[in-house]
Amino acid sequence: MADGIESNNRDLLERLHRSFEGPFTPADAAAVLSLEQPRARRLLAYLASRGWLSRVRRGLYTTVPLGATSPSDWREDPWIVAASTFAPCYIGGWSACEHWGLTEQVFRDIVVITARAVRSTMQTVQGTPFLIKQRAEQLHFGTRTIWRNRLRLLVSDPSRTVADILDDPSLGGGLRHITEVIGEYLDGEHRDTDTLLKYLERQGNRTAFKRLGYILETTRREPKFAELCRERISTGLSALDPSVKRKGTISKRWNLRVNVGLDAS
Repeated sequence: MADGIESNNRDLLERLHRSFEGPFTPADAAAVLSLEQPRARRLLAYLASRGWLSRVRRGLYTTVPLGATSPSDWREDPWIVAASTFAPCYIGGWSACEHWGLTEQVFRDIVVITARAVRSTMQTVQGTPFLIKQRAEQLHFGTRTIWRNRLRLLVSDPSRTVADILDDPSLGGGLRHITEVIGEYLDGEHRDTDTLLKYLERQGNRTAFKRLGYILETTRREPKFAELCRERISTGLSALDPSVKRKGTISKRWNLRVNVGLDAS
């Protein structure tokens, strides 16, 4: 892998491999290599330019597996990239739906919920597009720890995943897909309606109860659960899908502007 590298740099590279399982900064490298940060920064840039390291983004690098056939084309696991780039954060939305088996659809973009201030809600890192939702860290509840390549990551649990996409339908791929996800959630092993209601209450967005109740009633599912949602709705008028400009009809029962259909047609 490291043909043509000077012995001193080879030793430093091997120490980086031993020290880091995922992305690291020049400051991290300086600490483990006992170098001044400016020198560590130059070293990482040099190693990346030769393909011995991979640059995730500005100021963030990752080691390249020793067996990589094309080191310069190697990319880190996108979930690990997200955890390093947008921390504190968790994987949510349709990405969490895929993880928990709540959908058969495969989305190219990775949904990340972060407490970090971001300039753009759409960012591409190492060729992977990320859809980013900013949310205060105290609202990062209902997550599970998972491990990817011996690195600890957070993903929303199944009930929090459903709560998030009801709160912001753009994270769930739209209302038609969200309706399918809710059906899978209610029929599957992850069903926990008490926890779902608790999460929706804690999020504090009463429109999410409107969306859930309307979906349940329209798809003729669980009238008792739908009524629990109706007890929690607000009086103001809300959009079923806020991303859709069409006015639609008004559901007075749910105080919803029904601007999208729930069927696939």
